[in-house]
Amino acid sequence: MTKQSFLLLLTAIIVGLFILGASPFFVVDVTQTTIVVQLGAPVRSITEPGLYVKIPFVQEVTYFDKRLLDYDSDAQDVITQDKKTLLLDNFAKWRIVDPLKVYQNFQSQRGALQRLHDIIYSELRVELGRHELAEIVSTGRADLMKIVTQRSNEKASAYGIEIQDVRVKRADLPEQNEKAVFARMQAERERQAKQYRAEGDEEAQKIRSEAEKDREIILAQAYKEAEELRGSGDAKAFKVYADAYRQDPRFFEFTRSMEAYKKTFNEKSTVIMSPDSEFFRYLKQR
Repeated sequence: MTKQSFLLLLTAIIVGLFILGASPFFVVDVTQTTIVVQLGAPVRSITEPGLYVKIPFVQEVTYFDKRLLDYDSDAQDVITQDKKTLLLDNFAKWRIVDPLKVYQNFQSQRGALQRLHDIIYSELRVELGRHELAEIVSTGRADLMKIVTQRSNEKASAYGIEIQDVRVKRADLPEQNEKAVFARMQAERERQAKQYRAEGDEEAQKIRSEAEKDREIILAQAYKEAEELRGSGDAKAFKVYADAYRQDPRFFEFTRSMEAYKKTFNEKSTVIMSPDSEFFRYLKQR
């Protein structure tokens, strides 16, 4: 066979392989890594992009994405330490760091993703089951996710997978539990409102009692001062009367009697007394 005939035969074989879909060439993209498998056993791992050759019908090529990938799971039930059920929707960032290990364990990237789901969900159930609902949905969530990420990555590394971050996208209560939770929240708010009202009434009563005490003290002090002033005035009046009496006792008696007559007698007065009464002494004098 001449050289020209050999080249023609080789060209015909290559064209025939292309027609049958069994090209000996394959391309590795910059975003991919590749495992070349011969009769079910991996024989070569390719991490650099370019054009490569394989044996048609004998060797197959399995591709893996070497970029940072997203994993987004469906919402699943998780039971907390205080026996509350949460519908947890989580996501993760991950990448394939050892495609050979991934192929040996799962044969494809889809199989690795299913194992990733099992690992993350298992760690979420274990860690969140150690904490109460209030801690999970409030300030403690970030720390819990760090622990879940660390433990999930430790397990996934055995399969050639690196988990960089696990996060909770949404945490909801099951529909059948919402009404009971809302009823408990309403009862708790009503209890707090009653407590605040009772504390307010108690404080108001203290204020009223204090005001009443101050009022009594002020009234007592005013009454004391009034009595002292009245006593002082009476004393001065008695002193004036006494001084007047000492100057002219008979005139003083006459003046006092006239004032008494004036207060006693008027148009409607009726007085029944003995004519010899001392009260009429100045009326009988001529």
